[in-house]
Amino acid sequence: MSNPSAPAAPSSPETRQVRASTGIAGLDNVLGGGLPRGHLYLVEGTPGAGKTTLGLQFLLEGRENGERGLYVTLSETASELHTVAESHGWSLDGIDLFELVNEEGLSPSAEQSILYPAEVELGETTRDVMAAVERLAPTRVIFDSLSEMRLLAQDPLRYRRQILALKHFFASRECTVLLLDDKSSQGGDLQLHSIAHGVLALDQATGEYGPVRRHLRVVKMRGVRYRGGEHDVDLDTGGLQVYPRLIASEHRTAFEASTAPTGTPALDALLGGGLARGSNTLFMGPSGVGKTTTAMSTVVAALHRGEKASYYLFDEGLGTLLHRCASLGLPLEPFIASGQLEVLSLDPAEMSPGQFSNMVRIAVQSRGSSIIVIDSLNAYLQAMPGAKFLLMQMHELLSFLNQQGIITLLVLGQHGIIGDVRSDLDLSYLSDAIVLFRFFEARGQLLKAVSVVKSRTNRHELNIREFRLGDAGVEVGPALTDFEGVLGGVPAYRGAIPLLGDQSPFARA
Repeated sequence: MSNPSAPAAPSSPETRQVRASTGIAGLDNVLGGGLPRGHLYLVEGTPGAGKTTLGLQFLLEGRENGERGLYVTLSETASELHTVAESHGWSLDGIDLFELVNEEGLSPSAEQSILYPAEVELGETTRDVMAAVERLAPTRVIFDSLSEMRLLAQDPLRYRRQILALKHFFASRECTVLLLDDKSSQGGDLQLHSIAHGVLALDQATGEYGPVRRHLRVVKMRGVRYRGGEHDVDLDTGGLQVYPRLIASEHRTAFEASTAPTGTPALDALLGGGLARGSNTLFMGPSGVGKTTTAMSTVVAALHRGEKASYYLFDEGLGTLLHRCASLGLPLEPFIASGQLEVLSLDPAEMSPGQFSNMVRIAVQSRGSSIIVIDSLNAYLQAMPGAKFLLMQMHELLSFLNQQGIITLLVLGQHGIIGDVRSDLDLSYLSDAIVLFRFFEARGQLLKAVSVVKSRTNRHELNIREFRLGDAGVEVGPALTDFEGVLGGVPAYRGAIPLLGDQSPFARA
């Protein structure tokens, strides 16, 4: 049930405790190795948040390790639990299901029915659970759900005493127990928080567009150094996936500082020698100016050096990109076929920030990619307007990539073609280098220019050079010294320097 691609848990003295894996690798990572055994934990969340699925994964992981599991249900029938399991491709063979609501208990001849609290004692329900545990001797127990017990108790003090009795009973049998609660009590049940050894909170939110966003938070965990904050959760066929919040400081790696060429010597000269490893470069400009092609040309140069690359495509279709690159002399299919290059066409509306960060981290740490391209930031950031602190998450991701010695290329589209060109997002403070692309008008033609306006790592050129995409791919010409006002879009021509489209040859830097 574990996901081997999850990040390694932070080392701490608490990891020496005997832990029970939850069956969800990301959650084990958040907890620093799993749940300490022999304690009672509360898992709370609204209906549909994933509590039952988490409980089943916990029991299935125990079964894989030879541990006996018991699912005590007051709210769902055994048939419903089997249906849930089958939807994920699981079998519950070897797991004991104990129903406190069954056909016998609901028959007219039955002396008691737990559907009518006035007619039944909470103590009897508690004793039934204890008897099942005595008989089956499980190591892991799921109790679903506490809302029914709360109704039976009617009195908060009585309810607390019964939960405490169960807690001490389970502890004496060395059971690791998850109590599931649907948060139906008004104002939250803080009594349970104080009784439980740890509390996991699952929540879900529906935005104006896109799927339900789910998160997990560790409210408390006694004696455990856990990763705090909200962690993105995906509930799909196969169960829950938890994506731990990326903390760059946990992944520091020593690397040799060096500069890698882009494959275009004149662009390298503009950048002060090329792209520094352990830095990120932002390609900014209007649509159609050549940002994506320049990024892919840089990737192809790295592939020819034997490096691996990962390209995350949020705007353009994969087929369109492959066709366009092939027409410019940048064939990608051989590198994709060999596995040296992965190009992933992603739908940002269906992907959470934590899921994307986890994908990039795996590409670096497991796949060995040395160059990462995110194309474009507009789609990634704007398609998730409801995500909180998205820019902070991007900052953490870029810090992680820099600390791994990765060359990161970011593509950001701007509004407008000529003249007043603007950006919806100001990401300049996140970038180590900024390459600015512009259209400008000259000789009755729409031409392009490129310049480097910022570099934290290299002493870059301050020249503005002509730029175009030709049969040979990316071409960068000499400095446009005879033009003034190129960045404004309508320059004044004051000389005779040939342009890239002229027939006369020029000496390219």
